[in-house]
Amino acid sequence: MTDDDHRGEFRRSTDTGATPEYARLIEALRVVQDLAVAIDPPDDVCIAATANAEQLAELLRPHVVTEWEATGGRVPDLPGRGSLLQPPWVTIAEKPDGFVRREGVFRTFHRGANEAAHGGTLGLLFDDLYGQVARAGIAENCRTVHLEIDFRKVTPLNTPLVVEARIERIEGRKIYVRAELTDPDGTLLAEGSGLMLKLLPGQQ
Repeated sequence: MTDDDHRGEFRRSTDTGATPEYARLIEALRVVQDLAVAIDPPDDVCIAATANAEQLAELLRPHVVTEWEATGGRVPDLPGRGSLLQPPWVTIAEKPDGFVRREGVFRTFHRGANEAAHGGTLGLLFDDLYGQVARAGIAENCRTVHLEIDFRKVTPLNTPLVVEARIERIEGRKIYVRAELTDPDGTLLAEGSGLMLKLLPGQQ
């Protein structure tokens, strides 16, 4: 089946998990991401690294599949569900009343300035989290209509953090959610609200 055959549907996380080899690959690529934004390499290193990166791309290219077959983003027991786009957080608790707790870190790759997480990466975390909360609460596909974040304190890099989100109320197709990001001491770093809209059949 092609991606078009699944139009209007959403991919679901698998329950089987990924192989240890895939998990190692994703972590190695995350390390490369961290290094890529933290280096000042001479030209000879750039040339060698580029050759290796191009070789890696050619190694992986024959294994490209449809969105519905790809492993990345569908493995709930891997940080970020195995997606390099998502910050490497893991779900610790999920309840059917629409509550989710995640733990994780913002790595060097997510750096904004002065060793703080870029504000946009918090938006990415919250947006993805709201979708999970909505699915947990109503077991149906939703899209984000509105996303708002209040930054209370600087969010540190490479520090274990906690984020919790919950459904506040449901009005027809509208699901209102809230989330709080805290540090290990429970200090509030950021809080946000969102509006998720339940999709009608065939919508994407």
